[in-house]
Amino acid sequence: SIKVLAGGQSLLPLLALRLTQFDHLVDIAGLSDLDRIDVDAGGTVTVGARVTHLTAERSADLAEANPLIASAMPHVGHRAIRTRGTLAGSIAHADPAAELPAVALATGATMIARSVGGTREIAADDFFEGYLQTALRADELLVAVRFPPWLVGSSGTVVEISRRHGDFAMVGLACLIRIDGSTIADAALAYFGVADTPVRAVEAEQLLIAEPPSAELFEHAATIASAHLEPPADLHASANYRTHTAGVLTRRALAQCALPAGAA
Repeated sequence: SIKVLAGGQSLLPLLALRLTQFDHLVDIAGLSDLDRIDVDAGGTVTVGARVTHLTAERSADLAEANPLIASAMPHVGHRAIRTRGTLAGSIAHADPAAELPAVALATGATMIARSVGGTREIAADDFFEGYLQTALRADELLVAVRFPPWLVGSSGTVVEISRRHGDFAMVGLACLIRIDGSTIADAALAYFGVADTPVRAVEAEQLLIAEPPSAELFEHAATIASAHLEPPADLHASANYRTHTAGVLTRRALAQCALPAGAA
């Protein structure tokens, strides 16, 4: 079996703990053409497979083109991890408690996979299949992640609860809303740390559409979202705690998103 090594910040701990093994590791550090962040004239952002978290965090172009990615970056691990770990690698690893898979889901990102047979595009909705499982085929490499343009009136934030800064989130949320005039025109609530994959709260999102932002609306959305989550229980938190915290984070994130647009 063969595994691709990018930043190694998720893969190497698994190998060190003997949780998995491969016959060959293929290091892509020398593929300089994958070490780019491109923002086209329309605002579409393409992040290559070798772009580290720290490079993304420090990119003014990326922060302007997609503030939700910028909001997520400080939450990713510790500085040492962000120095070597890669944005695309985190998405390909598909840890359900990680921030970037949820950001990809919330923004409607597209994964660009390449093999000897050609290039394939995979929508975020179809990419995450289970715990550490994605739609990537055994012979494919995730070469880039493409994020759609940031629309006027949009605002986004990533919020999470962890035991210590840099730890994986017990519960987290990538929140994105777009306000047109005085009402919410679009919304995405993508939770992480609550299932085997990041999950969207579709009913809560639909509740927000065409409504003016308000504390009462956000409270209702939080209740609906948390009611439809079925988070696991483990040594770090009970299922009830995660459900309650998801509601708290929903209210907090929606309020933060509404403020820049002059609402709430």
